[in-house]
Amino acid sequence: MEASEDTGIDLLWEVDEIAKVIGRTPRQTFHMLKKGELPAKKVGGRWVAERGELLRFFCSPNATDVNGGETM
Repeated sequence: MEASEDTGIDLLWEVDEIAKVIGRTPRQTFHMLKKGELPAKKVGGRWVAERGELLRFFCSPNATDVNGGETM
């Protein structure tokens, strides 16, 4: 995990770090990333996500679970 001192962006590098934040296993997280279900990008062969963006994504009223059902 790396935080940029200039911008305050808290980047999560690699599937394991992203999985810890969203409470899923690395394997589940990898499949969600590969299917485009999470707000993340692949940079130089590594998955990267911004912590704040992930949290906003899951807290949004339009968030859905991995089965397509509403979370709230």
